[in-house]
Amino acid sequence: MNSRQHTATGATRRQAMAEHVMRQGSASVTELAETFAVSVMTVHRDLDELERQGMVRKFRGGATAQASTVFESNIVYRLTAHQAEKEAIARHVAGLVEPGNSIMLDDSTTALAVARHLGEVTPLTVVTNFLEAIKLLTGVPGVRLMALGGEYHPTHDSFLGVACVDAVEAMNTDLVIVSTSAVSDRYAFHQEQEIVLVKRAMLNSGTRRILAIDHSKLGRVALHRVAPLDLFDTIVVDSLAPAEAIDRLRERHLNVQVAEI
Repeated sequence: MNSRQHTATGATRRQAMAEHVMRQGSASVTELAETFAVSVMTVHRDLDELERQGMVRKFRGGATAQASTVFESNIVYRLTAHQAEKEAIARHVAGLVEPGNSIMLDDSTTALAVARHLGEVTPLTVVTNFLEAIKLLTGVPGVRLMALGGEYHPTHDSFLGVACVDAVEAMNTDLVIVSTSAVSDRYAFHQEQEIVLVKRAMLNSGTRRILAIDHSKLGRVALHRVAPLDLFDTIVVDSLAPAEAIDRLRERHLNVQVAEI
């Protein structure tokens, strides 16, 4: 930690503090006070503001950027987590896409990884509510891009709410690609109801449905059920997924494909 970070105040210090928590996954109040050479009370005030902005979540004695059963991680943290796994999944999923398809992508970072490969499978029509994916696909040759509107949520960098659900329900695509925060042996889950409503609408608007999940999501639950796993035509996981978890899914007659890292 250099002297500039030690002496930083206000917004600059809070930004550095948020980056520290997201890089580490979590941090204690004591650690943050020592790292940034400020009082414990100042750390608490900074964390209150960062929590208000949706950057981190406070817990007794510290803060975390990691997901819980009721809160999803901030988009900045999710963009850096399990990158190799998401890239492997994205390559595999892109191989399931055919030129000429219409595709709907949710606002997951796994779907964003898929979007990076779609220029290899054109022509395509791509529909999404994820601002990062919209920016990525703008101007990609052979991609007809359709953006779903709604209320912008900076924590997710996406458009949600009634307007987004209405826009989704007015469409039907060949393929829907989504990810969720948690997957049990029977259901896909997510923590936040506004995102759940959009994902459900997307799944109802697709002819084929792909669930793309890295191994860290398996064997977990969250507050809201998104859909039963047998709704999906294909489930793609990375090769770090435990064999027993994959076997349990396949025992339920689910089409589970493994993306090699």
